[in-house]
Amino acid sequence: MKKIGITGSIASGKTTASQILSGKRGPLFSADTEVKNLYKNKNFQRLIMKKFDIRNKVSLKKSIRKKILKSSTNIKILEKIIHPLVRKKMVKFYKKNKSKKTLFYEIPLLIESKLMKYFDVIIFIKAKKKLRLKRYKLRGGDVKLFNIMNDKQLADTKKTVFCDHVVTNDGNLNFLKKNLLGIIKLYV
Repeated sequence: MKKIGITGSIASGKTTASQILSGKRGPLFSADTEVKNLYKNKNFQRLIMKKFDIRNKVSLKKSIRKKILKSSTNIKILEKIIHPLVRKKMVKFYKKNKSKKTLFYEIPLLIESKLMKYFDVIIFIKAKKKLRLKRYKLRGGDVKLFNIMNDKQLADTKKTVFCDHVVTNDGNLNFLKKNLLGIIKLYV
């Protein structure tokens, strides 16, 4: 079995790349999707509300964003809660799919979380900061939050040392697809 990790900086195009790579080749685990699912979980909601002293469950994500914008140390507190839960989901995904030939994992903080040893292949999706910020803002993201999250990540030059492949995602989808399909042919 091959375990392929896909990573990259915020708004670099990891999700698009992951879908292209995994398409009909194997199941895809997305850390971002798991985090979104956590926010729908009642126990998680209660835990977050208690930890961050939030009263309104309806706008929980907005409240968390405000807390992070107020103090960037809040992102560390949030990560200490979220990361172990996402890792449990990762293990569950692996156990469920261990008979498959290839598994794909989209993990934004793969390098920062020192998860490299768990993957046979690591593909890094990169894009210029200016382009990533533009994409993030188009999704309704806040510039200050982008900068906080971007600063949490290692510089591209430090990450690429741990990666088997580096793919530049400059916005041309056909070019991205061509590069990714060339890479995946080596493994599946």
